[in-house]
Amino acid sequence: MPFHNRYTGLIENYRDRLPVNDDTRLISLGEGNTPLIKLSTIPHELGKDVEIYVKYEGLNPTGSFKDRGMTMAVTKAVEEGAKAIICASTGNTSAAAAAYAARAGITAFVLIPEGKIALGKLSQAMMHGAVVIQIKGNFDEGMQLVKEVAEHAPVTIVNSINPYRLQGQKTAAFEIMEELGGAPDYHCLPV
Repeated sequence: MPFHNRYTGLIENYRDRLPVNDDTRLISLGEGNTPLIKLSTIPHELGKDVEIYVKYEGLNPTGSFKDRGMTMAVTKAVEEGAKAIICASTGNTSAAAAAYAARAGITAFVLIPEGKIALGKLSQAMMHGAVVIQIKGNFDEGMQLVKEVAEHAPVTIVNSINPYRLQGQKTAAFEIMEELGGAPDYHCLPV
């Protein structure tokens, strides 16, 4: 039986387009390579002769597109010598940060607003060993606290203000273009 290379994650796949080099230790959980699914019902219901696709990011390791950015953020944090990362979150970011920190062998600190987090995501963060700190206040207050902590402690912020998060997230566009054979006429992102 012939050997076939397995998919090794989006950084390895798009190494030539990301800020990594041959010496960079890649922190990956096999994220990316998610399916682009052609929808038929919506165009039919609209009575339009168009093709509509959705990128199913729920198949990423922690169930969201946040894994795309987190693989890059944690990879670069480790490359820069970080022993810990920190984020404020109400869900997906906490799960991704915890999972990638665990993979890297570093600590993840997750600040969550009291009673304002999706329990499934909180359980993912805890399952991966994150230090979860519940705060009084909302997400914005948690984010402010994260920034203050990062000014005084040796931790790397991995919220979306981390520029490496965007480097990882842009790989969804690469995958879409590869699968379609070019750029789509329109690209819509839910927020």
